[in-house]
Amino acid sequence: MTSLAEALSRGTVVLDGGLSTELESRGCDVTSALWSARLLRDDPGAVVDAHAAFAAAGAQVLTTASYQATFPGFAAAGIAADEGRELMTRSVRLAREGLARAGRDGWVAASVGPYGAFLADGSEYTGGYVDDVTVAELRAFHRPRLEVLAAAGADVLACETLPAAAEVEALLPELAGLSVPAWISLTAVAGPDGVPRTRRGELLTDVLGTARDVDAVIAVGVNCTDPAGIPTAAAAAARATGKPVVAYPNSGERWDATARRWTGRPGVGDVGSWIAAGARLVGGCCRVRPADVAAIAATL
Repeated sequence: MTSLAEALSRGTVVLDGGLSTELESRGCDVTSALWSARLLRDDPGAVVDAHAAFAAAGAQVLTTASYQATFPGFAAAGIAADEGRELMTRSVRLAREGLARAGRDGWVAASVGPYGAFLADGSEYTGGYVDDVTVAELRAFHRPRLEVLAAAGADVLACETLPAAAEVEALLPELAGLSVPAWISLTAVAGPDGVPRTRRGELLTDVLGTARDVDAVIAVGVNCTDPAGIPTAAAAAARATGKPVVAYPNSGERWDATARRWTGRPGVGDVGSWIAAGARLVGGCCRVRPADVAAIAATL
């Protein structure tokens, strides 16, 4: 196969959807602090099944169940470093098995969640922890698992749901030192002026612009955000770097914490408008199911 970077230079590539959502829909418990990473040890077969469902729906890129797989997170759950390393490596292998089970060619993206995901307190949607954690500490946190996932044979490192400039600042030099390409994806919102910003309020263009000259970064964009904001955010990301844009929003539903249920009508919106704005790697995040990915693939 060609590399993912080469494929993106030629056209649009379909990403998968919400892996944890799919696992939960199949009866898996993803409520622990490890989220879907728990299943790497406890039910790897379920992970393969979910990957295969997305691949069968048309996803060309499968994202691993390693978003919340970190050495500190595993240690807190009583998992030693050697086993944690094996579980991270297994996440890449399981995604490859999912492609094979579906009889599809494709690429495996090793998910690298933010520091806030390890905290398991929702702070990846605020970025508040960057007030207390230095860039040097963030680099030290990310480095070991980046090295493991790169050595595991991932085709690309998906640094995703990043809420703040400081975390991008920490990741870029670490990525530059590896032999595996990566994408940088922020969780973004529109400010009062309609301009897309990070969850910390920084201009999306300013933050993504720092990746312009980092050759290891093959795409930049946004994920885990409202689909209505994707066209504006994708256009901003394209302007910031000139690199292919990755766009994978949530379903458009909102979580009602009081009623403890999702509200609103699900749907990723007009994918054609994302592509017109510069998106080249498109899919979904939370609450986006294989049927949604199939609809995206059909649109393309």
